[in-house]
Amino acid sequence: MQRMIGVIGGSGLYGIDGFEGASWIKVKTPWGAPSDQILVGRLNGVAMAFLPRHGRGHRLSPTDVPYRANIAALKILGCTEVISVSACGSLRADYAPGDFVIVDQFIDRTFAREKSFFGAGCVAHVSVAHPTCDRLGAACAGQAQGVRVHRGGTYLAMEGPQFSTLAESRMYRSWGADVIGMTNMPEAKLAREAELCYASVAMVTDFDCWHEDHGAVDVSAVIATLTANSGHAKAMIAGLPGALGPEQAACPQGCDHALDHAIMTAPEARDPELLKKLRSIAGRVL
Repeated sequence: MQRMIGVIGGSGLYGIDGFEGASWIKVKTPWGAPSDQILVGRLNGVAMAFLPRHGRGHRLSPTDVPYRANIAALKILGCTEVISVSACGSLRADYAPGDFVIVDQFIDRTFAREKSFFGAGCVAHVSVAHPTCDRLGAACAGQAQGVRVHRGGTYLAMEGPQFSTLAESRMYRSWGADVIGMTNMPEAKLAREAELCYASVAMVTDFDCWHEDHGAVDVSAVIATLTANSGHAKAMIAGLPGALGPEQAACPQGCDHALDHAIMTAPEARDPELLKKLRSIAGRVL
């Protein structure tokens, strides 16, 4: 199976250089339009697709990002895996601004977003016990050069758009969360429902507000760190085609078969209209 790598760029990452035959295209999905047009092309011989999560110019707040449309659009284009690049705050003294964290767990504290492609008329329950793809995360870690990389970390996803209160920041640290951000949920859950391998690379921009020596989060400082790290993120992405190769093998973790035993609704009870929408992301099992 031919590989196509999808990249979702977060704050500070709104485009990728070096695509061969690059073009921005519109993609329609049953869940509406994605955040922006999608940049498609080839990088080192491998098909790639890049989607700016907040739209070019950063038009969309974390709550307003059309997560279902974004994941569906990448699936419709033929992506076999998704690399999420996002900004985050650190909840640990040893995860410093400028570091990259290869996230492997999440705590979802979002509450104002649609979190599933499924629902009334076709109910499904996928496992997100291990919400990221180990193989894909390892590839990202191996290609991140010139920056300190932490393998593994728990990402606390908050609703936003405001940053944490001091009490919240302290509470999240007591829970064992390592970094905090606003966008990886429900994105990771939706990627699992769409049977896409998903890896999260969180770029640390600040120490949140718990750190007594750093005080409240300063957006200007965040932007400065993002700008410095965008080059490292682009270099990491550029190395992925060579690390992964042009052919996609079966995922050893089973990300590409997440729906095998997930659909609960009996065939005769399924809503035909919902099924029409679901075929774009779950056609393999429907």
